[in-house]
Amino acid sequence: MPAKNKVIITCAVTGAIHTPSMSKHLPVTAEEIIEASIAAAEAGASVLHLHARDPETGRPTQDPRAFEPFLSRIKQATGAVINITTGGSPHMTVEERMQPALTFQPELASLNMGSMNFGLYPMLDRFKEFAHDWERQHLENSRDLVFKNTFSDIETILELGNANGTRFEFECYDISHLYNLKHFVDRGIAKGPLFVQSVFGLLGGIGPHPEDVMHMRRTANRLFGDDYCWSVLGAGSNQMRIAAQAATLGGNVRVGLEDSLWIGPKMLAESNAQQVSKAKEMLESLSLAPATPDEAREMLQLKGPDRVAF
Repeated sequence: MPAKNKVIITCAVTGAIHTPSMSKHLPVTAEEIIEASIAAAEAGASVLHLHARDPETGRPTQDPRAFEPFLSRIKQATGAVINITTGGSPHMTVEERMQPALTFQPELASLNMGSMNFGLYPMLDRFKEFAHDWERQHLENSRDLVFKNTFSDIETILELGNANGTRFEFECYDISHLYNLKHFVDRGIAKGPLFVQSVFGLLGGIGPHPEDVMHMRRTANRLFGDDYCWSVLGAGSNQMRIAAQAATLGGNVRVGLEDSLWIGPKMLAESNAQQVSKAKEMLESLSLAPATPDEAREMLQLKGPDRVAF
């Protein structure tokens, strides 16, 4: 199949937004993250976007010791591109958020392209009972929370990643984030081909309306021309609809329990692989096919799995 018909499916396996009490299917322990990642890769994901959690409480952590038990095992079992977060949790400092990527020097790392309000508290209207004290506080505190990524922070992360040959998944939650990225391209600090991940439907960022998706695509085209690969993630119930719209526009897609706990109306996804399979079926219905990990590496010009530190 021609390369132009290949689509990168990223699977964001656990994240730092949802809490364990929201779904028994959310991976928490290293073994659960390994199992979920392998199944997602077997279902068609070529990139695995990984966070870590405390195995006892499920609380997000950026301690490299929490990543170590699963990174090499997933790498060996799947061959997938492993993408380590530098976003961590909005409650963490930049120094905390950078530690895993600095330690393990992955092929790919996520990078939020600006500071923003990050409102998770509306989920308290849907979820009432929590097993751990931190979960309610995690959501409630987002009423007065700014996710901090200043120009200085972004420059530091880019320079550290560039030194290790790590490329970035540039997470853009609003149009201004595309312009921030263009600023670093113009300065020669961010280099193409850019992997631009447009995020829709999180309170504090751009909305999930089809016109919002089009606005992101048009703006990215104007700013970056042919020197970028576009991907989208839709939060919650927006996940598959936005993925389908982006696929028809030549985009790549991201799914996973980090972004949505659901597989259909009022139906919890039983696994990350279930969402990947649904995305794959959607792509095939459009005469598209998932890219293999090596095809994704070629599209994104990654350094290869032999040059990581795990």
